[in-house]
Amino acid sequence: MSYPLLETINDPQDLRKLPVAQLNELAAELRRFIIDIVATKEGHLGASLGVVELTLALHYAFNTPEDQLIWDVGHQAYGHKILTGRRDNFDTNRQLGGLSGFPKREESVYDAFGTGHSSTSISAALGMAIAAKIQGNTQRQHIAVIGDASIASGMAFEALNHAGDCDANLLVILNDNAIGIDPSVGALKNYLTNVKTGSQRQENIFEALNFKYFGPVDGHDIDKLLEIIKTLKKIKGPKFLHVITTKGKGLKQAEKEQVVYHAPGKFDAVTGELNPKSTTPQPPKYQDVFGLTLVELAKKNKKIVGITPAMPTGSSLKYMMQEFPERAFDVGIAEQHAVTLCAGIAAAGGVVFCAIYSTFLQRAYDQLIHDVALQKLPVIFCVDRAGLVGADGATHHGVFDLAYLRCIPNLIIFAPRNEESLRNIMFTAQLGLEQPVAIRYPRGRGTTINWKTPFQKIGIGKAEKLTEGDNIALLVTGTMTETALQLADTFKNEVAVYYFGFVKPLDLAALQEIFSTYTNVITLEDGVASGGFGSAVAEEATRQNYKGKLQVLGIPDTFIEQGTTEELRASVGLDFESLKAHVAHCLTLI
Repeated sequence: MSYPLLETINDPQDLRKLPVAQLNELAAELRRFIIDIVATKEGHLGASLGVVELTLALHYAFNTPEDQLIWDVGHQAYGHKILTGRRDNFDTNRQLGGLSGFPKREESVYDAFGTGHSSTSISAALGMAIAAKIQGNTQRQHIAVIGDASIASGMAFEALNHAGDCDANLLVILNDNAIGIDPSVGALKNYLTNVKTGSQRQENIFEALNFKYFGPVDGHDIDKLLEIIKTLKKIKGPKFLHVITTKGKGLKQAEKEQVVYHAPGKFDAVTGELNPKSTTPQPPKYQDVFGLTLVELAKKNKKIVGITPAMPTGSSLKYMMQEFPERAFDVGIAEQHAVTLCAGIAAAGGVVFCAIYSTFLQRAYDQLIHDVALQKLPVIFCVDRAGLVGADGATHHGVFDLAYLRCIPNLIIFAPRNEESLRNIMFTAQLGLEQPVAIRYPRGRGTTINWKTPFQKIGIGKAEKLTEGDNIALLVTGTMTETALQLADTFKNEVAVYYFGFVKPLDLAALQEIFSTYTNVITLEDGVASGGFGSAVAEEATRQNYKGKLQVLGIPDTFIEQGTTEELRASVGLDFESLKAHVAHCLTLI
């Protein structure tokens, strides 16, 4: 397909040469280009389709990159990337060695601030505005584009509170489409709905925070957007523009099924229909094992409550929200609140499961330490997307959790090897623990089709010897256990596999036996090698004065970019073939 106008735009300077009358035609081409690429290459679709006109208006009206444009999260930045010199290689988006799926400072001068997690844009833009003022630059504009789901986050409110007390040159644009990944929730969402209809009874909340408020305005009306931006550019100090958009605009299915088409996978670019899924029976996704098991447990244990910060679909807490709506809550993009809310429920005698992605639990680290672990409150953290997650890249990999959790006192850490052990640790935890537990599991599917096995209580802190072997002890945690078993099968009677589901507390008796039996020990994990499971084993080896050779295999001390999970594992030597070569080499040295 040809894109006559779009192909003439290599940067925003080319865009500004067009007459305003041609921008709607360009918007149609840009929208079609995004659809055509994402249909075959996958990615985040709905959010970028919804801001096509807004993206054009911003780059047309502002002097980017001198004027600083910051996109919150980055799901909505595809049009921005295409207009800023990355059109010809946009088909590499989210692929190994290609463009990042999110704004990235190293990628383009037009990416003023790297984003991947939500609600950072206002703080970053305000910081830039304050810096510009200190440097004597009073003309530079600073624009933060944030969604209605993201602006409900505590960090966004903190930034609004500060910005309203400054005279920095800041424009906050609220992209209000009533949905993040799942539908927006909370009192602010209800307030914004009333603002759209003019039925809000209170003073405008943004004006109360000392912002000059404009809107709501139709975010798909380029002429209106340009008119209002022209006015805003003349006003100094903090300004707020409320823009109404439709997520998925221009693709019928994406407008109708906004959750599905947030990141739909591959689909027909002409009809919009999703590619048919395989009818061959497959093992379940780990998130579904969690979600369905939680419902199963909640039917028998009426104390169980489920909490998630804005990820009911992604975490599969949606199943409990459907079955027990009075006991399952999406609290919005509010990880800090989610963790301390769980602490409060646990303090009052509830059995609370907090379903949260590994990368997002990082955002509530203080609450995890101060509100949960310090008080030994038995919150059950179900840490989804642990390990390498693939195309979302460095901002989303869950590779740090073992390291950042292991140093916290009073916290149990468990990494299930398969669906059965995930079910069993959930069952064990809800029976009653005297301290919190973090259960971490990966994105993607497990290994067992018939996974709904009867529950069995797990002994806390016990390792398991899975295979016999004479020369190497391979100590593994989590779902890397399957790979370890394949290695043992390849090197029959050479490699003994020990599964350490509990990274904390470690089975010290098992380690003592291993250290006294083997002169070659290898640890294997899908988290960072610095500070994780292998580090814990190495620390104990030092305490026990182990004289043999100990190797720690894991993610190296660098940020891992985007690619398929298989490609990334190979790139860091954690795929089967790399590990097989490594073990074979070790055996030659014995």
